[in-house]
Amino acid sequence: MTGEHVRTEVRGALGVVVLDRQAALNALTHEMVLEIADALRQWADDPRVERVAITGAGRALCAGGDVVSLVDDIRATGGESAGRFWRDEYALNAAIARYPKPVVAIQHGIVLGGGVGLSGHASHRVVTDSTRIGFPEVTIGFVPDVGATWLLTREPGELGTRAALTGDHFGAADAILLGLADTYVPERRLPELLAALETAEPDEAIGRVAAEPPEGRLEGERAMLDAALAGDDVTALLERLDASGPEGQAIAATIRKRSPFAVTVTLAALRRARELPSLEAALVEEYRVSRATTLQPDFAEGVRAQLIDKDRAPQWRPSSLTDVTPAMVEASFAAPPEGDLRLPAVTEHEEHA
Repeated sequence: MTGEHVRTEVRGALGVVVLDRQAALNALTHEMVLEIADALRQWADDPRVERVAITGAGRALCAGGDVVSLVDDIRATGGESAGRFWRDEYALNAAIARYPKPVVAIQHGIVLGGGVGLSGHASHRVVTDSTRIGFPEVTIGFVPDVGATWLLTREPGELGTRAALTGDHFGAADAILLGLADTYVPERRLPELLAALETAEPDEAIGRVAAEPPEGRLEGERAMLDAALAGDDVTALLERLDASGPEGQAIAATIRKRSPFAVTVTLAALRRARELPSLEAALVEEYRVSRATTLQPDFAEGVRAQLIDKDRAPQWRPSSLTDVTPAMVEASFAAPPEGDLRLPAVTEHEEHA
């Protein structure tokens, strides 16, 4: 099957999904989400297909969702189409996590936001030399979604908090440390890996080409971050970062450039996600937050500054953390007018698989 921006084919026992919207770094449209979901549904019952690979053409797996079109929809309809997009996208994220066959995600190049939603829930997650993975949502007045709050809170400590509050991008070793990936494969060996997957199970195929990744930066920051980023008060976090030396001060300076509203809601979402029972529960909560926060002025302003005018000079409202009230944060977690996201229930067997 071949859509405008998604190509699918069966190679031996491998079903391959290739995102191919290279001019936009394979950013997801609603149509692309539906095409990927349709392919996975068909292959779930296809005896020819024993495993699936998800990859991207060009310089990226996927740079996230097409947020410029979401801004246009929010201005025109109050976000009705955006809501439909997220319902289908989050359902796809959950379907990948519970897929009955192994899913190998090739996290090469740019892997941001929705790109992590496609790959971070796969059974086998492969990073490589070109990987630049992250959640830049706070840079556009938005909050990490697509199961990000679940993924970033499964590992102990505060590395996930750092990733979410800064919006920084990370390489292969740090992606593994963050719990967003499993294995490093040198870029030159990716064609060999995909060829091996046509006949071999993922563990065997990946094992043939896996290697130790080049050293990252997060391991050296871990102790400082665990001390500085504990708690649920953003202002206190920033003060501890400022007091922890040059590395902490640089991280604090980055966070201060982000939307104060988005940073505050993001921290609240992470803390809530730690107590949730499943990915599905996190996606339901993220749907609430996505619908609410994109109606606030910072989302349109952030998209303008980063992606439309590209002046990188957003005028955030509120402009300071002290002006973000508890009531504003709490309102971000209220059920939307159309009701909550509905996903299939998770059985006890699946949850402990």
